[in-house]
Amino acid sequence: MKLFDVYPLFDVNIVKGKGCKVWDDKGQEYLDLYGGHAVISIGHSHPHYISKVTEQLQNIGFYSNSVINKLQVQLAERLGKISGYDDYQLFLINSGAEANENALKLASFKTGNTRVLSCEKAFHGRTSLAVEVTNNPKIVAPINDNHHVRFLPLNDLEPWVRELSKGGVAAVILECIQGVGGIQMATPEFAQGLAYACKRYGAVLICDEIQCGYGRSGKFFAHQWLGIKPDIITVAKGIANGFPMGGVLISPEFEPVYGQLGTTFGGNHLACAAALATLDVFENEGLVENAREVGDYLMEGIRNIGSSHIKEVRGRGLMIGIELDMPHAMVRKPLIKHEHCFTGCAGQNILRLLPPLCLTKAEADDFIERLIRVKPEEL
Repeated sequence: MKLFDVYPLFDVNIVKGKGCKVWDDKGQEYLDLYGGHAVISIGHSHPHYISKVTEQLQNIGFYSNSVINKLQVQLAERLGKISGYDDYQLFLINSGAEANENALKLASFKTGNTRVLSCEKAFHGRTSLAVEVTNNPKIVAPINDNHHVRFLPLNDLEPWVRELSKGGVAAVILECIQGVGGIQMATPEFAQGLAYACKRYGAVLICDEIQCGYGRSGKFFAHQWLGIKPDIITVAKGIANGFPMGGVLISPEFEPVYGQLGTTFGGNHLACAAALATLDVFENEGLVENAREVGDYLMEGIRNIGSSHIKEVRGRGLMIGIELDMPHAMVRKPLIKHEHCFTGCAGQNILRLLPPLCLTKAEADDFIERLIRVKPEEL
């Protein structure tokens, strides 16, 4: 049997990592400014993280409901405190797509409605319901006609209010900083108006914080820049530094019902140990504050390059988009091949930076020097 080949890969075999650096099987060092789609929040191979996950793995014989419940309770208490959502409830699953799927189910259960409003350039995952609220023809199967979903423009409030006023809307799902959408940011005016309209017309406001949350924006959640408090918040990616895990933070206005949601592997003992270790490092090393400080420093440094090929630099914290006047591959490929630096991409011409939140100013300077040296390659 061979793999079902849907992932294009660069010809680089990474065998180890530490902090914001990784090494291939030939010993070549790379600067990692992407962190595996933002999953590496505290850095590669953090010693505290390895110690705590290893310790839990060695205790695998204690895989019992009581042990797992204790770890889940600890995680809920810690996450509530650090994020400012002590009064919310936590449901743990395995991924961001599952988080959005369960959030949308909860919204439909609560309202009795089935319509969903989503942004035109949103990406909410690849499970059946998450795909339905994702406006991407590459991953939406022809059998899915999105008849319950309406896609609307970011930061244009009027069409959202018009749709909400028609009634029957279960949820509005919003990425406050769109990752796949090219690092486009919601404005406070738009977000606050949308939150008010959701309350007025009885729709549930879901903030998808899977990529932009968990400290990446320089606040714990990106929506905290906007002055809103959503009914449901979805998280994943950086929650356990790459260990498969997702979560749904749920307003106290939702009453849990036995059997309403379910999961086999969600919130397992290893995932909880990884997530608790991640929060330890967040608190002990001030990573949310570091993301804000180093992110501002890095964006300003990129703007000061003065390259005619850079049209715009946008983002918050360590979620950054560099809009180019050429296809991103013309810069991204030589960055990897010649400058040994990993970045991501979005759309046709956006370089996307999602480094570990432990990135230093020295490493930011290092990236800028490599970017300056790049000579765009013809495709």
